[in-house]
Amino acid sequence: MEIFRKDLATGLAMILAAAIGLAAFPGECLAQKPSGGIGKSAMIGKNMAIFYPEGFKASEMLPSMALLKEPVEEGAIPSGWKVFPDFYVDKDGHNCIRIPIEKGTDLYGTGEVTGSLRRNGKSITLWNTDNYTYKKSDGKVLYQSHPWIMAVRKDGSAYGILVDNTWKQEIDLTDTIKVVSYGPASRVIVIERKSPQLLTEALAKLTGTMEMPPLWALGYQQCRWSYYPDTRVKEVASEFRKLKIPCDVIWMDIHYMQDYKIFTFDSLRFPDPAGLNGYLHSINFKSVWMIDPGVKKEKGYFVYDQGEAGNYWVQDSTGKEFNGDVWPGPCAFPDFTMPQVRKWWEGLYKDYMALGIDGVWNDMNEPSVFKSESGTMPEDNIHRGGDGLPEDVHLRYHNVYGMLMVKATREGILKANPDKRPFVLSRANYLGGQRYAATWTGDNTATWKQFEMSIPMVLNLGLSGQPFSGPDIGGFAGSPTKELFANWMAVGAFYPFCRDHTEKGSADQEPWAFGKEVENVSRTAIERRYRLLPYFYTLFYKATQTGLPVMRPVFFADPKDTRLRREDRAFLLGKDLLVIPKWTKDPALPKGIWNSISLVGENSQKDPYQPDLRQRGGSIIPLTKVIQSTVDFRTDSLTLLICFNKKGKAKGTMYSDAGDGFGYKKGEYAINRFKAKESADGSISFSSEKTEGEYDNCLKHYRIGIVTPSGIVYSGWYDKNEFTFNIKKQ
Repeated sequence: MEIFRKDLATGLAMILAAAIGLAAFPGECLAQKPSGGIGKSAMIGKNMAIFYPEGFKASEMLPSMALLKEPVEEGAIPSGWKVFPDFYVDKDGHNCIRIPIEKGTDLYGTGEVTGSLRRNGKSITLWNTDNYTYKKSDGKVLYQSHPWIMAVRKDGSAYGILVDNTWKQEIDLTDTIKVVSYGPASRVIVIERKSPQLLTEALAKLTGTMEMPPLWALGYQQCRWSYYPDTRVKEVASEFRKLKIPCDVIWMDIHYMQDYKIFTFDSLRFPDPAGLNGYLHSINFKSVWMIDPGVKKEKGYFVYDQGEAGNYWVQDSTGKEFNGDVWPGPCAFPDFTMPQVRKWWEGLYKDYMALGIDGVWNDMNEPSVFKSESGTMPEDNIHRGGDGLPEDVHLRYHNVYGMLMVKATREGILKANPDKRPFVLSRANYLGGQRYAATWTGDNTATWKQFEMSIPMVLNLGLSGQPFSGPDIGGFAGSPTKELFANWMAVGAFYPFCRDHTEKGSADQEPWAFGKEVENVSRTAIERRYRLLPYFYTLFYKATQTGLPVMRPVFFADPKDTRLRREDRAFLLGKDLLVIPKWTKDPALPKGIWNSISLVGENSQKDPYQPDLRQRGGSIIPLTKVIQSTVDFRTDSLTLLICFNKKGKAKGTMYSDAGDGFGYKKGEYAINRFKAKESADGSISFSSEKTEGEYDNCLKHYRIGIVTPSGIVYSGWYDKNEFTFNIKKQ
């Protein structure tokens, strides 16, 4: 077996090296040689360079797991290029990269991280880890790995560092940008852009964008570890409808399974999953069910039997089936580097999804392994690869295990339901994994500190290519106070992924569980989200096209304004809406016109919980009516909030499609552009024009809300796409 591995690695090294124009460096697959300085460099696009260390071995690092495709060299690095990596080997024999930090530069990104938005002075470890309550390593190692650093200079220009390396790494941003690899020397891509927005778009061109989610995935979602039996699930869903609190999704955690065996259902707690899903659908709910990677080692259990027969499991260092404990006890783990395993895994979803399941939750996929010192499988376990992926040790593939899993899950759901958009949520992922799954920030706690920290966590995920994320609202571990839960719900309504989730043994955490006051706070917050669905949906569409995040740091409003660089409590939704949490003290806010708005009759400037929402001058934001689920979403009657700039002009965009399916890829979508102008006499001219797409979004009725410093003045309803009215007569 060992000889086979070495021969395979050498052969792949020669093939892959030839493909990228490198000599195949001699040496064994797992050997670590000193890297020295830059061995080769080239431009691979406009203001985008790639650097290879001396001694780079393609077989140890390629194919890239982050990039959509292998970069094509386009010439030498031009004179005047500013950012060069220094490759070296430290005293411990680790391959390292060092890049100086220009004075006045602010650093961001690095993916799913605890702490402040600004990453200067921080250090993290890229090693996907089951980190309950973020206590391990003081939260410096979490569930996902994003070897990406965004640097914003004093003048607002930006550059990005992408370390194309799946092996365990440390990123230290204290004095310089320093990356330490616990594997071979890796190549580095440096991107230069005029702004952080353009840099984010450039990252997306390299690593891909998220796919358009189903509309229902943007709604409010309710979860617990766990709701059981099925009668309890029905009770919770029915209570939402009874109390008229909008909600779209109920989640099923591990207690629905028979003895925690994936793809099975407990015969007593969930005897009729299809019937349960049918009931949920009848009252306009969707359901998401959990699937973990650990497969119970049990003869006669069909998933284990199939995996054993196909020899599909990750192997230990001796070539035997690796077993580790998770919820069911001893488990085997699919080797998702193998194409035949991914195909088998995809096939498991056919009968599963046929039960009416709408979405899938892949958890524990770091992978988490109980009763082990490391919390995961041994670093010298073997993944056998195939279809271009070399056979190698777990140290190489650990950080992409979750990404390979959700890729296969997504494909399986798509094959089972080819006319529906898949929705997958994953705890573990890697740079580029936004192509396959949304994410949440793992097992947080019901504390003010972690509530406040959730905002920079989501922002940095967005700056690292993942637009669709959010924390467990209310906190997963422990029970929040009424005050904390009310504040968290009020802000949580504006996360891209909006889900309340708590653990077993904690107090009930539904919106009504804390009394009437918190119930009303929650209802108002969620109704605000649903009114903004046309705006949210448009932002998600833009994320699929450009990679720009849905939830953005305030400094995106003006990258040259250094006052905004450290602000990580207030945040932007898109470029037109500013969200200012109530507990924020003296936030740094962008200059210019930003007028407060009300969505459901709330006065957020005086409300003790609801964050203040401010609309940018020069923008138009579309609103729908208050609905109880996205099933009732319509765009035939829109309220358009218009906030004029200093020149008395405003414009906006709305994307719409069927909300599910793939017709939009064939032109069945609509992009409407709105324009408005205010004259000195108070007359306002408005126009709406469909500029792209063939989708009939039934735009028929408009009401205009003029956003002023003293409030919103509404017009009557109009049934045409172009009209003029006088605001002074309203």
